[in-house]
Amino acid sequence: MLDRITSMNVFTRAARVGSISAAARTLNLSASMATKHLDALEAKLGVRLFQRSTRKLSLTEAGQQYLQALNRLLPELEEVENRLASLRVEATGILRLNAPLSFGARYIAPLIGEFHRQHPDVIVELGLNDRVVDLIEEGWDLTIRTGPLADSRLVSRQLADCRMVICAAPSYWHRAGTPQVPADLCHHNCLGSMISSIAGIDEWRFGSKLNHKVAVSGALRANNGDALLAAAVAGLGVIYEPEFIVADALTRGELERVELGSEPVLLGGIHLVYSTRQAFPAKMRVMTTFLVDAFREHCPWDTRKINSRQRPD
Repeated sequence: MLDRITSMNVFTRAARVGSISAAARTLNLSASMATKHLDALEAKLGVRLFQRSTRKLSLTEAGQQYLQALNRLLPELEEVENRLASLRVEATGILRLNAPLSFGARYIAPLIGEFHRQHPDVIVELGLNDRVVDLIEEGWDLTIRTGPLADSRLVSRQLADCRMVICAAPSYWHRAGTPQVPADLCHHNCLGSMISSIAGIDEWRFGSKLNHKVAVSGALRANNGDALLAAAVAGLGVIYEPEFIVADALTRGELERVELGSEPVLLGGIHLVYSTRQAFPAKMRVMTTFLVDAFREHCPWDTRKINSRQRPD
């Protein structure tokens, strides 16, 4: 009898990547075994989950409904299994965790003390940088990534979501005026990111589908959010950054946000990511559970009610 959980994982991976053989590779299965799992799942449910052809794999209506259900249920099941496994096996050794520089320094490093108290035999090696690391090639156990995920070799747990925020120092708004709509930003000194697909050096994107594009320019461009933050606090210009970067400055009144009447832009999730090709030892299980719990209980950067610059009547 085929393992039903494996069958569910084959189904969700195949739906994600659009290929049974590609899904099989991420789970270390043969294509024929992956197909058997899907056949068994369809037989168990009594419905077709995919429309299959030699060139295309597409979800049926039943498959879409089943995928939505599994996207909710499988992470919860994995979390329960991780909790039970961590009780059976003592967590020890060096855990290599990578995170974006600004996020890791602000929100991960302060948590390591509590993690150490709970798991004193685990040594955390925390790497901070803003490039996308290759977990498999570079030997990281876990990494934190912001924005949409595309690598089908990896699995993830969402820690939190995060909005993008337009803001500047009060002195800048007083000097340059407050924009009313996104298009007004073309008349402002917009400090762009060299690594962001949303807030780049010559174009900023708005709307829930990022389909509203505004051409921008400014006196500074940088590959790190903290550098742009420091310049904005000093009054140089406008920044468009994730809320977790600007939250403290908004709280202190060093920056003021504007809404611009546009649909809120979500960063695309903050995810804890790991490779499907490796074993999942206790040290990784306990860190995964610890971080998921930490961000579930408290989102430290929600500033929607703090320091929003009002439009003039």
